[in-house]
Amino acid sequence: MNQQLAGFAPAPVAARMENHGNHMLKVAMQTGNDLLARVGSMVAYEGFVQYEPNPPAVRQIAKDWMTGEGAPLMKCSGDGLLYLSDYGANVVVINLNGDAISVNATNLLAFDAHLTWGVERVKGLAKFAGQGLWNTKISGQGWVALTSRGKPLVVDCGGGEDETYVDPDALVAWSPNLKVKGKRSFKAQSLIGRGSGEAFQMAFSGQGIVVVQPSEDSTDRLRVRG
Repeated sequence: MNQQLAGFAPAPVAARMENHGNHMLKVAMQTGNDLLARVGSMVAYEGFVQYEPNPPAVRQIAKDWMTGEGAPLMKCSGDGLLYLSDYGANVVVINLNGDAISVNATNLLAFDAHLTWGVERVKGLAKFAGQGLWNTKISGQGWVALTSRGKPLVVDCGGGEDETYVDPDALVAWSPNLKVKGKRSFKAQSLIGRGSGEAFQMAFSGQGIVVVQPSEDSTDRLRVRG
């Protein structure tokens, strides 16, 4: 039986963050190199790893991100291997290498605690969304792990005049230097039996990428705040 299961053993550590299959994240933990991860995402660990849910620094930065459940992050510290997942969603690992990314909070699995991050209102959308949409912007030298409900699509906007349109319920992340605006395509009366996704899209233009998941579940929608 051990031989039959050997193929599922983790590969030797090659980077700070790696995929174990498509649906699990492996993080090489080291003392002094803390991690911020979604609360409840830990599925296993080796070594000595400690957890602090909703630490003070997170509460202060993410005050606009809070719902009745509070900011959904925990600080992980220690030495060993940490395995994270989010209900079987695909995991996408990114090494920012000095770049920045804007992430839908519901698709953020984990990131290095030393990275610069904050919660921001998405500009140019308030008149369409009514109350505005919020995202998490992360930048610096370090690693970020995102989730996608299915294999994600990465669209290169190309820097031309053409715009890329995305259903907000399917949006995972985008380059923060992109210009964003809202667009309505159908009247509400034509959407009987369907959600409101086709009535309102987000239009992206400029130089950068947009990451989209093959899901329009309203539970994955960007945070809407008053």
